[in-house]
Amino acid sequence: MSTLAEAINGETIRDQPSRPRIDRFVVGVAAIGALVLGGLIWQVGSPRLVWLYMIGGGLGVALYHAAFGFTAGWRNFIVHRRSRGLRAQLLLLSAASVLFIPVIAGGYANGAIAPVGGYIVLGSFLFGLGMQLGGGCGSGTLFTVGAGNRRMLITLAAFIAGSVLGTLHLPWWLDGPGLGPMDLAASLDPLGGVLLQVSVLLALAWVLSAVERDRHGHVEKLSLRPEGRWWQTLITGGWPLLWGVIALTGLGLLTLLVSGAPWGITFAFAIWGAKALDALGIDMSQFTYWSWPYPAQALEQSVLVNVTSVMALGLLFGAMIAAGLAGRFNAGSQNRLGPRNISAAVIGGLCMGYGARLAFGCNIGAFFSGIASGSLHGWIWFAFGFLGSIVGVALRPRFGMGN
Repeated sequence: MSTLAEAINGETIRDQPSRPRIDRFVVGVAAIGALVLGGLIWQVGSPRLVWLYMIGGGLGVALYHAAFGFTAGWRNFIVHRRSRGLRAQLLLLSAASVLFIPVIAGGYANGAIAPVGGYIVLGSFLFGLGMQLGGGCGSGTLFTVGAGNRRMLITLAAFIAGSVLGTLHLPWWLDGPGLGPMDLAASLDPLGGVLLQVSVLLALAWVLSAVERDRHGHVEKLSLRPEGRWWQTLITGGWPLLWGVIALTGLGLLTLLVSGAPWGITFAFAIWGAKALDALGIDMSQFTYWSWPYPAQALEQSVLVNVTSVMALGLLFGAMIAAGLAGRFNAGSQNRLGPRNISAAVIGGLCMGYGARLAFGCNIGAFFSGIASGSLHGWIWFAFGFLGSIVGVALRPRFGMGN
């Protein structure tokens, strides 16, 4: 099935024509909004932040046009033993590891290396569970909101609330037993780290392919040909997953080189929520987390000078432009809301927000950037996030959500 015949996070929709009609109004509004915000970032920030804002926009386009949802990829394997989405993620991690680890080892950027403890296990499990109920992961929530999905606005609001709550509790969790940051690449030297990671990732991909072949008799390819001419597909969407892997790898590397750190998302949600509470008269600086140097600086400064926030805003506008180019803004069955559907969005968002703070990131900040940096915590996040997704998939029918 082509990606144009799938909803962004795995919900089925009607087949779309291979040449969608571009929604010029949506594209125009999104482009004007993106330009205005870009001008403000230039005014209060720096050219470097504008570049990162544009990279964020490119990530939004790539995620939407390739329908690169981490949530659906995991669910499709858990339920149907279809591994195409999950194998695309493993290929993305392999390519990123080859590029990221030498850059980090050479001192050109910092890696997403985090400590290891029970909080990683709990946080990643909660996140995996939450992303199946919420309907999207960190990146998935953002780009579907940008594409006009009303249900995901509820997930995002709960995600922000859970993120703030997580910041209040994280210092307590860190007081428990745990290990320091563990950098696999540094332990083995960069080449050894790259070889180890790529070997494990390719072995996992082979196992997934074997399971799919055993169930279905064949394995779906990542490099399916686009439905129309390649340049039309590039503009209006329906990208093969392989195109998404290439785009996300390249833009992820640009993020690392320009910002000096790997791509992250959910810290932006914590900032937005904390600033909203601050504006309501709650002094967030009284809480331990917001007295730490980096969070305190982010709380005091404008969101338009924070790298994670700027990239997240760029991603929203990029996804909106992509949805307009695809003629699919505000489309899909996920916009049908009901009490159980809303409850799942709220519970899922809260679990993801809280879990991301405990686990030092989401599917992007911990899973993608953590593993690509050679951090052990990224692998632990993967294992327990997947277990959480298994539970989340089992709970979806109780909320009226199909698998």
